Amino acid sequence: MLAIFKKGVVDPPKELQSPASLQASIKAASPEETMKNFLSANPNNGFSIGFMDKAFLAYSNRASSYNTLQRLFCGVNDIYCVFLGSLNNLCALNKHYGLSKCANEAMLVSEAYRTLRDRGPYPAHEVLKDLEGSFGFVIYDHKADTVFVALGADEKVKLFWGIAYDGSVMISDNVDHIKASCIKSFAPFPVGCMYHSETGLKSYEHPSYKMKAMPRVDSEGSMCGAYFKVDVYSKVNSMPRVGSAANWANWGQ
Repeated sequence: MLAIFKKGVVDPPKELQSPASLQASIKAASPEETMKNFLSANPNNGFSIGFMDKAFLAYSNRASSYNTLQRLFCGVNDIYCVFLGSLNNLCALNKHYGLSKCANEAMLVSEAYRTLRDRGPYPAHEVLKDLEGSFGFVIYDHKADTVFVALGADEKVKLFWGIAYDGSVMISDNVDHIKASCIKSFAPFPVGCMYHSETGLKSYEHPSYKMKAMPRVDSEGSMCGAYFKVDVYSKVNSMPRVGSAANWANWGQ
């Protein structure tokens, strides 16, 4: 999968930007070129969808040598989701959210997002903790023009994110797509974490602690985009909301 969000849609952590990208001898591919390469590599089972030059999602259901996990896509009520992996408790969660037994993981996550965005009584980190299995997903809410990303804690699904030369934020399970356009300005998306375009990066496993950027150096000795980990010495000085306002639209408050 490949997701591209133009500058202004997503405000990424500044530590993702590496000065080494500006000094690299390799010319960065534009995000559009990387998208074309993704589709060229998946001519029979890949497709992309664009949203008024603000966001682009590309998806292929074909397993590859670097990732054999299930891949799903859905778009309902202006909420678009690419999901990687699988949930062990899918049937129980479908029943909880009033979905059909045939609903897959992408449908479930989209419905959970919509429910919590509009009227849910639980904060997002509590909902993500209920997802049992290996997963990673990217949601683009076209109506609200917001992005929500989450990655499971078991490290079986991997996502990478980076900043392209034009300021676009790119997310993919294939690090080569990210490197092509972001050069050194990329990093693994942190496990057990969630990102909302309005409130930033947060650990859903440890929501009361802030995230800390850790320097990352590649095999050539160049500074790359930082790792992000939970900072156990910087607890957030606020009680988590549990009322109707504590939903996926404002979970970082």
